[in-house]
Amino acid sequence: MTVSQENDMAGWPPENTVFPVSSIDLAVLPGEHPFHIQELEAARENWEREIAANPALYDGRMIFQRRLSLADGVVKGEAYVTPFSTFLWWRKQRERQGGSHLFAFPVAISSDGAMIAIRMASHTANAGQVYCAAGSVDENDIVDGHADVEGNMRREVLEEIGLDLNEAAADPGYYATHLNRSVTLLRVFRFPWTAEDMLRRIEAHILVSEEDEVDGVVAIRSADPTAHRYNVAMLPILAWFFGGEK
Repeated sequence: MTVSQENDMAGWPPENTVFPVSSIDLAVLPGEHPFHIQELEAARENWEREIAANPALYDGRMIFQRRLSLADGVVKGEAYVTPFSTFLWWRKQRERQGGSHLFAFPVAISSDGAMIAIRMASHTANAGQVYCAAGSVDENDIVDGHADVEGNMRREVLEEIGLDLNEAAADPGYYATHLNRSVTLLRVFRFPWTAEDMLRRIEAHILVSEEDEVDGVVAIRSADPTAHRYNVAMLPILAWFFGGEK
């Protein structure tokens, strides 16, 4: 791979730690991502292999960061709308270069202190993994040339589990964590219902929803990393929330 390093995480807090973020500024630029141009043929070949193994995969368009920076608590980025197939190829690289994946986790908390998460269906790119209801920032989340993280979180939670973040009390401020050039922005949303009530509501939504990416829902009550088959991005969040780091 010959794509040059377009972002430097060296000045960020250590990987797998959770730290506060004061503001977010994520520009979405016109044109094609340089990684997409450079790796077009390799990404296409990889996509053929991916869909041969899993024909249900969909090559939608998502916002893929080229540059990310963190200074004085401000996360700034420049991104392009890019095919999912290109991102999937980037994600498979042992040493990821040429971009960063930034996504947002709304951390849904029940009135009795459980973290509510979803388990992804077997036909998805993250089959069987457990994490907060979320999805990649995409074209639906672009407002005035910038990625709307709050809008992305609200849309994804409504689609996937049928809950409205406007019915929850949001903790002040965002946090972030990162690993191998994947950056998770997160915010805690506290709902007025018990975990049992939330699971019942969500399970009813899954039964009638046109979305088919969610296989189930779980209530998490500890930082135990072996309790479920967690997406790796969840582990520092669990330690932070349940382990007294918050």
